[in-house]
Amino acid sequence: MQLLSQENIDAVRVTSPEGIRPAAEALHRIALECGMRAAPAHDIADKRTPVDADGNLLATEVFGWGDGDRVWWRNSRIALDSPLTTACRFESQPFWANAEGFRTLEPNAYLSSIDIGNFETRALTRAAIGVPVHLPFGQIGAVSFNPLDRDKTDLSEDFVRYSDALGLYARTFIATYVQIMGSTQALPPESRLSKREVECLRWAAIGKTDLEISMIMSRSRATVRFHIHNAATKLNAVNRSQTVFKAAQLGYISLQN
Repeated sequence: MQLLSQENIDAVRVTSPEGIRPAAEALHRIALECGMRAAPAHDIADKRTPVDADGNLLATEVFGWGDGDRVWWRNSRIALDSPLTTACRFESQPFWANAEGFRTLEPNAYLSSIDIGNFETRALTRAAIGVPVHLPFGQIGAVSFNPLDRDKTDLSEDFVRYSDALGLYARTFIATYVQIMGSTQALPPESRLSKREVECLRWAAIGKTDLEISMIMSRSRATVRFHIHNAATKLNAVNRSQTVFKAAQLGYISLQN
């Protein structure tokens, strides 16, 4: 089986609302070929799950999740409680997990700090390959690939064999789905920050007060406040912290010390 191919990439790419369902069907077919069933989420902070152009749940209509399954979109705490969604915040590459912990191709110390207690109940699966999909403006999507054999807990061989291809297909499907279905922009088009606004936010990001920033930049405190307020307005942020966060998400500043 030639799993990784341009044909498959094109098949899972969403190019129009009408193309959502065929792309989902292609991802479902690929997952089945790997002995897996896909569970897609376009936003791990939102219990809603992807739908087709007519509003039908892809999870039930395409991916085969039924009433007999422990379905994630009916669990309002899944984004906070599942170790799989937690891992998607700390990792950008595919991983696999079970009750014994997380495994990745490259070490990630953050994953070892995740609580995996009561794993099966909280993750709604005994084992899974997870693909985080980090999107613009801080949104995180994910696709969980769960073995068709529900008693299977060792995915080490499957991970080595399939993770690169599943990662590519999952990211392509989720990213293009979000792009096509995004009816509202996360930020206004006039969100380009000025040099002074960025400079003020860089100092604010490391904890400097308005007074300290004014001394560093040789500007008045009122001027510093003016620049930070303008940045907040452009980024549609409600306070200083959110302004800094959104600026970091857009690549204007870094939150790394």
